[in-house]
Amino acid sequence: MVQLEEVEDEELDPTQPGKEFDEDDDADFTDTDSSISSASSTSPIPSETLTDRLFALRDMISPSTRAKLNSTVSTLTGAAKGSALWSGKALWVVSTSALLLGVPWALAFAEEQQMVEMEKEARMRELGNEVCVFGGDAGACVWAVEDAVGDESTVRRRGGIRAVEESLG
Repeated sequence: MVQLEEVEDEELDPTQPGKEFDEDDDADFTDTDSSISSASSTSPIPSETLTDRLFALRDMISPSTRAKLNSTVSTLTGAAKGSALWSGKALWVVSTSALLLGVPWALAFAEEQQMVEMEKEARMRELGNEVCVFGGDAGACVWAVEDAVGDESTVRRRGGIRAVEESLG
């Protein structure tokens, strides 16, 4: 059979070891600085900072869990730093390659386009002078220039039709 035995909790025991408190002893005590004692009794408890509270949480988490958490955070921060470093290097390679290769290519392309436009304009002048000098009406002149250039909008944009019509008219 089971016997129950009452065990008293030592923390809840109102008696404490040491000198017994006597109310007569309290009457002998005089407070020399009453403003401090009254201020301390009404002042709030100094507030804890967030770092104090977080530091206190350290004791609540077991060491093995803290070690796992620490290794996970270390791994993630290492991976983030590595990927940021790699991305920065890749961005540097791409941007310098674009500057070293792209800018000269763009300048050469623009120069080539300019040369093509100048050749087209020179060809239009030659054909316009040949067709219009040797006779024919203004409409035939315009159509011959358009056929040579290949685009009616180019001739009109450059004023070729007006120039041909003015030279004939």
